[in-house]
Amino acid sequence: MKRRDFITLLGGAAAAWPFAARAQKESRAGKVGILMAFPESDRDIQARVTAFRQELRKVGWSEGVNLHIDERWPSDDMGRARTDAAELLNLKPDVILVSGRRAVAVLQQQTRSIPVVFAGIGDPVETGLVASFAKPGGNFTGFTLWEYSVIGKMLGMLKEASLGMTRAALIYNPDNPATVVMARWFEAVAAPLAIRPTLAPIHTPAEIEHAVEAVAREPNGGLLFPPDVTVAIHREFVTRLVGRYRLPAIYGDPVLVTSGGLMSYGPDRVDIFRRAASYVDRILKGEKPGDLPVEAPTQYKLVINLKTAKALGLEVPPTLLARADEVIE
Repeated sequence: MKRRDFITLLGGAAAAWPFAARAQKESRAGKVGILMAFPESDRDIQARVTAFRQELRKVGWSEGVNLHIDERWPSDDMGRARTDAAELLNLKPDVILVSGRRAVAVLQQQTRSIPVVFAGIGDPVETGLVASFAKPGGNFTGFTLWEYSVIGKMLGMLKEASLGMTRAALIYNPDNPATVVMARWFEAVAAPLAIRPTLAPIHTPAEIEHAVEAVAREPNGGLLFPPDVTVAIHREFVTRLVGRYRLPAIYGDPVLVTSGGLMSYGPDRVDIFRRAASYVDRILKGEKPGDLPVEAPTQYKLVINLKTAKALGLEVPPTLLARADEVIE
């Protein structure tokens, strides 16, 4: 080969290197799907997804460079959730982040292969989603929102805030696969607290109103709202309704308290999404979801709205206030 031809060949190869490198980089780009069983307009829920994205950036994933994210926000519409889940799966993502137990169930029905990280659900072992906390197996893993014994703590704190309470209703959406176990726990923990339990399944705001009205017809009633997509979506309606009937209530999501609810008990939701990013990162780098242990919350927060307590005519005892992580005045 002549020297001139060799230099020309070398120059052409050098010119091709950036394109080859770019193609290699693009071929390694991670694909992430996000399925959120909430309205896209919900700012509080958007803050959780933003925390997830920020955490991914911290560990080296940059959208448009080595990461592509597709989002779907079906709210609590189960038909739309099934359609959105199918669309995401057809895009063949490397991993899906999902929030909302009903949305998790939809993905469980539609895929046994694509990795899924859930961010905030009830006990996945009790409901058969994973084999165990330590070794989930299969294609699902993630971070739980609570475990069922928390129901007893919530009911106990509600009675502390309203000493005359002798009845309580569990307001829940039965579309959530965890509700069968949840209801059983609620009925079991009520008896030692001298509380008569009532189960109030709901799907719509109208059904929520009917359930709250039923409790308000008799004296000394209270309400327990476990973590639920339907309740969180309609939180302004729920807290106004409960306030109108002057009923003490405790919620599983603090957004209900910032919306005017009396009190909530649960983990830091934003922190759960940050932690979920670490699992998505590890799966993108080759780890299997079945080998990543399901992690439970490390800390629960009690939030009390004293303004609401005053409106309800309740004197929150100092012992309960002392345990509060946040007090809204």
